Amino acid sequence: MAFGWIDEQARLRRRAGLVRTLRPRPADSPLLDLASNDYLGLARHPEVTEGAARAARTWGGGSTGSRLVTGTTELHSELERELAEYCGYEAALVFSSGYAANLAAVTALAPHGSLIVSDAGNHASLIDGCRLARGTTQVVGHADPDAVRKALQTHEGPAVVVSDTVFSVDGDAAPLAALAGACREHGAGLLVDDAHGLGVLGDGGRGAPHAAGLAGADDVVVTVTLSKSLGSQGGAVLGPTRVIDHLVNAARTFIFDTGLAPAAAGAALAALRLLRREPERAARAREVAAELHARLTAAGHEAVRPDAAVVSVRAPSPDQAVRWAADCRAEGLAVGCFRPPSVPDGISRLRLTARADLSEAQIERAVRVIGETRP
Repeated sequence: MAFGWIDEQARLRRRAGLVRTLRPRPADSPLLDLASNDYLGLARHPEVTEGAARAARTWGGGSTGSRLVTGTTELHSELERELAEYCGYEAALVFSSGYAANLAAVTALAPHGSLIVSDAGNHASLIDGCRLARGTTQVVGHADPDAVRKALQTHEGPAVVVSDTVFSVDGDAAPLAALAGACREHGAGLLVDDAHGLGVLGDGGRGAPHAAGLAGADDVVVTVTLSKSLGSQGGAVLGPTRVIDHLVNAARTFIFDTGLAPAAAGAALAALRLLRREPERAARAREVAAELHARLTAAGHEAVRPDAAVVSVRAPSPDQAVRWAADCRAEGLAVGCFRPPSVPDGISRLRLTARADLSEAQIERAVRVIGETRP
């Protein structure tokens, strides 16, 4: 029978407690949201939603084609210019998603004969980019510049080191300055995914590379998403103009994909301008994360100290993590639930996202619910 093997895979998932299901949310959910990636609370901000609506009215519901045909509007170019300028890079290139941006950057910057040194904790999109690239990938220990250095010593020729800036599971930050130093010792490029750093870290939320003094360097390329701090959808690659020009000509997820919808570009541009005007939102997101961590650990939970806006709380097992998250939901609190195979170390977690618009009362409520539902 065609696809008969799927039934056995489903049985194994059920037995391991790893079945995933879709849960459509209503437009006006009564839940306190600590599960989304809306770090700055901008997804429903009136200026952001109006930016989306105005772009749709002006440019239409879709971009109508790939970026190289009809999918580039003046709005896309405006977003790229302002994003590059704010974050401190020569140029930017917008994609339909952060996932597509990572696939583009890794595959286009790791040709045949090159070496990719990839952190063991990297996001799935970076891992998939490594799998699709023609270069050879060597996975090294998590956040370990010495391991990166040793890997680079084994290779002669082009090389690129690939890492998240803030890792999505535990919310810990990569040692960017040390990674850049290892790369420069061997003439390698550094490619980092700042999905969880943009809008949270750096001066006014300009990102982790900006905070590390790497923004604008000719050997550093950064990918970002527009779907987290900027409350929209899409992704972008930031870096030297010659790298961006290369992606336009070589990145398959740019050349062959339909361009980002104008509404998403309009929303992201409105959010970026709002962040420029209200840079204190970035600091507030970090403050909320620190407060959540302090209160959770004081209550006896095993929580990882956040370097940005992600707070990870360890759970005893995959089944108990799922039940814990469900019990939180029943009490009016939405939290993320990370379990294998989404976690590289096999440890299940509740994943909380600190939002800049959370009040002290909401923080207190979240900590209380997590404690009362603890398995």
